[in-house]
This record gives sequence, C-alpha cells and structure tokens, in this order.
Amino acid sequence: MNALEIRNLTKSYPGFTLDNINLTLPSGCIMGLIGENGAGKSTTIKLILDMIHKDSGSITILGKDNQDNIELTKEDIGVVLDEVGLPECLTAQQVGNVMKHTFRNWDDAEYAQLLKKLALPEQKRFKAFSRGMKMKLGIAIAMSHNSKLLILDEATSGLDPVVRDEIIEMFNDFTRDEGHSILISSHIVSDLEKLCDYIAFLHEGKLLLCEEKDQLLEEYGLIHCTADELRTLPPDAVKYKRENTYGVQAMVQRNAVPSGIHVSSISMEELFVFMVKEGK
Repeated sequence: MNALEIRNLTKSYPGFTLDNINLTLPSGCIMGLIGENGAGKSTTIKLILDMIHKDSGSITILGKDNQDNIELTKEDIGVVLDEVGLPECLTAQQVGNVMKHTFRNWDDAEYAQLLKKLALPEQKRFKAFSRGMKMKLGIAIAMSHNSKLLILDEATSGLDPVVRDEIIEMFNDFTRDEGHSILISSHIVSDLEKLCDYIAFLHEGKLLLCEEKDQLLEEYGLIHCTADELRTLPPDAVKYKRENTYGVQAMVQRNAVPSGIHVSSISMEELFVFMVKEGK
C-alpha cells in the first residue's frame, strides 16, 4: 500500500492554480517537496489534510480517501506546519497532557524521550519558545502518537545545522519501519538531498518532475564549456543552461552526451535552481 497517492489534483485561486498534480509516495519512503515561495507546496499539503477543498482530483492517504472519516485518519498522521499552533500559556509538559486526550495512541514515554533528545524545557511556556524550539515541539508531538505518515511543512526551518542534522537522523530512523513514511517540504534543499528517497519539484503550481532522488542524480549532470562547444552537443542532451562572459554552465542528460566530454555531478540544489530559472 502506498502512503500517499495524488491524482489530477487541481485548486484555483485568483492569480494562481495548482495544476493537475500527480504523485505517489510509497510506504517506507521519504519524499521531499521542493519549490520556491508561491510554488504551491503549502497549498498541496493543506489539500492533503483537507484544510482547504480541492476543485478536482483525488487524494488517498494510507489507502483511504482523505475526505472519508478524517478523524480516524488523523490518528495515523503526524503533522508539523510552518506555524506550530499551540496555546501560548502551556508548557511542553502541559501540551503532552492535552495530547494524551487528543490522540488514542499517545505515547507519554516517547514524548518525554523526544523532549529530552531535542533539549526542550518541560516547564517553559510556549510563548517564550524561539521559532526553532516551537518547530522541535511540533516534531515531538507528531512523532509521539504512533503516526504512520509524517507530513511536514518547512519543519526544519529556524533550526541550526546541528539540530537539523539530529532531526534528519530521527526521520531516517522513523522510516526504517517500512510502515512509516514522510512527506516534507523545505527551502533547505541540502537537507532534502540527505534525507529523501523521492524528490518532487513544484514551480508556479505545476509539478515539473517527481522521481527517485538517486535516479535524478544519475540521470543529470553539469558541463562547463564555451558557447561554440555547447552547440556541438545533441539538442536533446541540454536541458537548461546559464551563459556568462566566462562561458556556459549547462545541465545535461548524461546518456545523451557523447563520450569523451566530462560531465560532473549535480546537486539537488543546482538542479532545482536550473529548473526554476529556466521556467521563468
């Protein structure tokens, strides 16, 4: 069973359309949702959670339509949105007491362990938390009620590199259970490159691609050459290019480049920047 299936999903606002999105997140995997501000990442996540209503298409979560008995489905989903909405007067310990009566499968011991691991004070009020601390508390809640699917919108935002690395390790541990999966959006592409099995690129409401990360990195590469040298390559080899006074940097499809031409590796961030700039 797939953790998430989205088919022909469309949502229109004045001036913006999320246009016919199709993606599949297999169980036991982590998918990174990448896109610039306004690309449609948060809209997609809100549609998955039925926080806003779609115009057309279907969304299936853990084998169930996302609009069928959402109260039962939420037990299996751990959610961290860009803003963690909790009463400012509560301490982390009091939040745990509230969640115990919110989720049937709440695990007090797991929550206490995560608070300790994430260095979160139990007696400090939420209003005194920094943004990074708020995100960490949201992650602790999402991982403390035996979730099968984590849906995370910019969940590593506001965290320092050391803490982000610890959380990435926690997420990797979470998906060692083949019944656990994660959908995570982030502007920090380097985090997603370390973390994800699949990458989905959104740009201006359109899904440019959704593929296995390793396959993407094997399929594409970079070359540095002159404009004249670039013109000798097969047209289908060059996907995107950047020209300046020093020459050309091009993103190419490796198997279409003639042998003898050096193709260097490409990072997810470079791939993302090429695709977004070409799309403008």
